[in-house]
Amino acid sequence: MILRSRREVLASLSVAAAALPLLGFSPATAPEKGPKTIVPPRLKPGDTVGLICPAGAAFSKEVVQITKESIEALGLKVKMGKHVFDRFGYLAGTDQARAEDVNAMFADKSVQGILAIHGGWGCARLLPLLDYKTIQKNPKPLIGYSDITALLLAINAKTGLITFHGPVGSATWNKFSVDSFRQVLVDGSATLFENPKELGDNLTITKDRITTITPGTAQGKLVGGNLTVLTAIIGSDYLPNWKDAILFLEDTNEAVYRVDRMLTQLKLAGVLDQVKGVVFGKCSDCDPGKGGYGSLTLEEVLEQHLQPLKIPVYSGAMIGHITHKFTVPVGAEAKIDATAGTIRLLKGAVA
Repeated sequence: MILRSRREVLASLSVAAAALPLLGFSPATAPEKGPKTIVPPRLKPGDTVGLICPAGAAFSKEVVQITKESIEALGLKVKMGKHVFDRFGYLAGTDQARAEDVNAMFADKSVQGILAIHGGWGCARLLPLLDYKTIQKNPKPLIGYSDITALLLAINAKTGLITFHGPVGSATWNKFSVDSFRQVLVDGSATLFENPKELGDNLTITKDRITTITPGTAQGKLVGGNLTVLTAIIGSDYLPNWKDAILFLEDTNEAVYRVDRMLTQLKLAGVLDQVKGVVFGKCSDCDPGKGGYGSLTLEEVLEQHLQPLKIPVYSGAMIGHITHKFTVPVGAEAKIDATAGTIRLLKGAVA
């Protein structure tokens, strides 16, 4: 047996550590490979959609009834979560009750899809309570936006299941939103997400314009959602791998300096340096507003943070707290064209 001195052992470890960057690894930053992508089954006429309230409380029974009728008008059946009408302050029941509804809907063989009725706040509190093994064994579409971002990202990160940043049940089910919902979740097409180009009585497009921040194309997995919710779980293990991803973001009712702060957090956390492209959707009511004298504009903040990345970036996509919205699959491969302002799925996000 050969005994080596402590100094010799430390020296050999130092040499090994120094070699790691040359091999493409860093002890502090080596990304873990995520789970294999799981494509959920598509929704078919007559399928049952489970309605849940994983965040804010359902204060209005009428809104829940309208949600039920809207889903039925799509040719689908509805099953209510056990705790839909629970109330715990501003939350739709206790954490345990809301997590129970999520877990139960995934475990229920009679349910083929799951739709959140509301956003609000509270989904991040559920993440340690979810049964990810059961979710992985029972893949089905989970749909929602805003605070539901926490569930969409965590479930994708932990199981590989593609989830869907789309309408919540209480949203406006207009033709634009329904068409996108059907193309992605029913038809399973390699959808092209493109803003409407309606002139109306104007000489040029004045509504829902896209702005190219850095031209070009990029390809990768779509990852993102609500900016506030996403940054609130930075540092946890409930986020997907950012390496070579296409980051999409949206928000509402945030002062420009807060958007600046959150983009700064994404930069400092190393997220922006890893992605291959960025699509910033809508930030509703995010202008400087009253008392905004001397404020940076949202456009300036986006340019300051995203132009230096030297990757394709555009803003204005129909993603966010708006009436007409895309249904964007989290974890699906896509190609963006920042000059044209489009996202194209490389293949269907449902089987």
